[in-house]
Amino acid sequence: MFQLGKTIVSEDIIEKDFVCNLSACKGACCIDGDAGAPLAADEVKILEDIYPKVKPFLRQEGIDAIEKQGTSIKTDFDELETPLINGADCAYVIFDEKNTALCAIEEAYNQGEISWKKPVSCHLYPIRVREYTEFSGVNYDKWEICDDACTLGKELQVPVYKFVKEALIRKFGEDWYAELEKVAESMKKQ
Repeated sequence: MFQLGKTIVSEDIIEKDFVCNLSACKGACCIDGDAGAPLAADEVKILEDIYPKVKPFLRQEGIDAIEKQGTSIKTDFDELETPLINGADCAYVIFDEKNTALCAIEEAYNQGEISWKKPVSCHLYPIRVREYTEFSGVNYDKWEICDDACTLGKELQVPVYKFVKEALIRKFGEDWYAELEKVAESMKKQ
């Protein structure tokens, strides 16, 4: 672990390799697990505002889940998340012709309907950020459904932090990312 500003960062994001391999996993991170995507407080309002433009991209099951539960939910632990369809798929999941899970929010973004890509937690994955009072913990989340992504990342020699560069800059800013690159360079030399 090392500190960058008000973040404590796991060395795994530099040392581990990762490149999403959707052809292998079919977007399992959006349909497996027992919770929705973590949301920041400001993202709740964004989801409410963009829902009318995202709705045409959604499956009926997603629309039903969102209209029953809301565009976001608060868990028993007071954490904010995207709602789920029957406790499984994220309500915002859609499928392409190859049955690969995609994000309806991102699809609306890609088609120019909205200017917000998707929740930052989804954009950052496999990095998870945990907010504490005085700092944020930035960690690599190892999940076996992403084994193919680790293999592809190793083949292509792409460390986690480079794979999620755009998302890290979105979350922490250009200066923070430049400092992260300096740490990564000095770690390589050791």
